[in-house]
Amino acid sequence: MSASESSLRLALVGNPNCGKTALFNQLTGGRQKVANYAGVTIERKEGRFNGPSGRKFQLLDLPGAYSLEAASPDEVITRDVCLGHFPGEKAPDVIVCVADATNLRLHLRFVLEVRRLGRPMVLALNMMDAARRRGIAIDVQKLEAALGMPVVETIAVRRGGAADLITRLDGELPAVAALQSGDDLHAEVRSMIADAVQMPRRTAEIDDAIDRIVLHPLLGLGLLAVIMFLIFQAVFSWAAPLMEGIDAGIGFLGDWVGAALGSMPILQSLVVDGIFAGVGGVLVFLPQILILFLFILALEESGYLPRAAFLLDRLMLRAGLTGRSFIPLLSSFACAIPGIMATRSIQDPRDRLTTILIAPLMTCSARLPVYALLIAAFIPDRSVAGIFNLQGVVLFSLYVAGIVSALAVAWVIKLVRKDKSEHALLMELPSYRIPHPRDIAIGLWERASIFLKRVGGIILSLTIILWFLSSFPAPPVDAIGPAINHSYAGQLGQLLHTVFAPIGFNWQICIALVPGLAAREVAVSSLATVYALSGNEDGLQAIVATQWSMATALSLLAWYVFAPMCLSTLATVKRETNSWRQVWIMAGYLFALAYLASLLTYQIALAVSQ
Repeated sequence: MSASESSLRLALVGNPNCGKTALFNQLTGGRQKVANYAGVTIERKEGRFNGPSGRKFQLLDLPGAYSLEAASPDEVITRDVCLGHFPGEKAPDVIVCVADATNLRLHLRFVLEVRRLGRPMVLALNMMDAARRRGIAIDVQKLEAALGMPVVETIAVRRGGAADLITRLDGELPAVAALQSGDDLHAEVRSMIADAVQMPRRTAEIDDAIDRIVLHPLLGLGLLAVIMFLIFQAVFSWAAPLMEGIDAGIGFLGDWVGAALGSMPILQSLVVDGIFAGVGGVLVFLPQILILFLFILALEESGYLPRAAFLLDRLMLRAGLTGRSFIPLLSSFACAIPGIMATRSIQDPRDRLTTILIAPLMTCSARLPVYALLIAAFIPDRSVAGIFNLQGVVLFSLYVAGIVSALAVAWVIKLVRKDKSEHALLMELPSYRIPHPRDIAIGLWERASIFLKRVGGIILSLTIILWFLSSFPAPPVDAIGPAINHSYAGQLGQLLHTVFAPIGFNWQICIALVPGLAAREVAVSSLATVYALSGNEDGLQAIVATQWSMATALSLLAWYVFAPMCLSTLATVKRETNSWRQVWIMAGYLFALAYLASLLTYQIALAVSQ
C-alpha cells in the first residue's frame, strides 16, 4: 500500500486545559464533525487531515482526563477508547498525548500512564511560546530519550503551530515500550524534570510571594470579594458611553428606515416596533457583557481561577460540594449550559448532580440585560462614599444573591441526601502569567459572536413572532385603548396576569416571560416590542421608570435571581443526567423560589412605601 493510500487513526489525549481541542482545530480545520458517543451524552469530535506525503489521518479528540484509572464519565470514555474496549470503537493506531509545557509536573504523570498501554505514541509539547515567555527551558532531546517516544513542540493557537507534529506523524513512528504497573510514576516524573527542564527560580519565588496573600484564608477571601466588586463596578461605569452610542445609532437607523417605509404601515410596524425596538433593546447591552467577560478571561489566563477554587473549597465543603465545583459554577456566569457540561470533570456523582442543579442560580449573561434595564431605570447613577457607583453596588449584590442562593440550595440537598462524606480537593496550581492580549481578544470575539448569533437568530425570530401575536387580530371598530389589548398576546397577558398579580407583575411583564423561556434576554426585547405597539414612543428605560412602581421593579429583579432557566438549559440537564425527573425537580424548585422571593419582595416593598 502506498503512503498516499494508507490511513492512520489518531487519538488526542491529555489533561483538561492542555490546549488539546485547540490543537485538534489546528490540525483538522473545518474538516470535522461533532456528535455524541453511542449510548452516552459525552461529545465526540472527529476530523481528518492529510500529511505531506498524501497519507490520510483520522483524528479523534478524546475528553480530557487526569488518569486512565477513571473517576469521571469523561475519563471512562478516554480509557475505554484507548484500550479498544469501547463498543463500536477500535483502538487508535497512534496516540498523540498533549501536555502543557508550562505545567509538566502534572501532565507528564498522565503521559507515563498512557505509555503503559504500549501503543505507538507521540508527545506534543503544547504552549511552548508561553513556556519560553516564562523562562522555562525544556531539553526536548533529553525528554524524548527518557520517555522513549517522539516529542514535538507545538503552539496550537498559532498558524502553522502544528506543522512539525504533522511531519513527525507522516513518518515512521518507533514502538513504545510499555511500563510495568510496579513503576513509580511520580518518581519518574521528578527525575525527568530534574534532568530535562530548567525552571526559572525567580518565577517560583514570585508565585510563592503572591500566593501568601492570594491563598490566605482571610486576606485571600477579602481580595476575591474586592475583585468581584470592582468587576461589577466596571460593568456599569465603563460600558455607559458605549451603550449610549449603540442606543443612539439604533434609534437613528430605526427612524430613517421607518420614514422610508411610511407608505407601508404593516411593514413599518414590523421593522420599527418589532425588529428595531426588540432586537435593539437587547443589542445595547453587548458592551456590558463583553466587559464582564474581559475580566473573567483575564483572571482565567492569569492562573488566578484555580486558586480561587482552592480558596473556596472549605466554604463549599460546608455546602456539600468541593472547590472542583467552582469552575463549572463560574462558567455558568457566562451561560448555565457550558457550566452544566463542565461538571463532567467532577468525580463524585452526587457532587456532580448537585452542581448541575444549582448551576442555573449563577447569574448568567442573559440576565444582565434585565438587571441593567431595571437598575438604570430605578437606581440613581450616583457615587457611594465618593468612590463606588451605586448601580454597580446593586448589580454586585444581585450576583452575590445568586451565589448565596446556590450554596444554600446545595446545603439543603446535602441534608436531604444525608451525605456526611468529605471529598478532598487535589489541584495543581499553575504559575502566574500575564494574560496574552491575543488570547483575550479571541475569547471576547467568540463571546461577541455567540451573543450576536443569538440576537440574529433566536431573539430576532421570537421578536417577529411576538410582533405578530401583538398585532393580530385587529381590534373591533368600536374598540377603545391600544390595539394590542385585543391581540393574541394581550389576551394571553391578561390570562397570565391573574397568576402573577400577587407579585406585582403587569400584563406586559407576563407576556415577556413567555418568550423569555427560550432565552432570558428576550424578555427585554419582548417588553420593548409590547410597549412600542402600545403606542409608547419613549425608550424602554424611560417607560419602565415612569410606568412601573419601585415594588414591581424589585419584584422582577428578585424573580430573575431565581427564574426558571431557558429551555435549552433544561434540554442540557436532560442530556447530562439522562433523567426527566431531575429536569422537573430543577424547574419546579426554581419556579417556587422565584415566585416566593418575588412575593416577599413585592409585599415588603409595598409595606415600606406606604
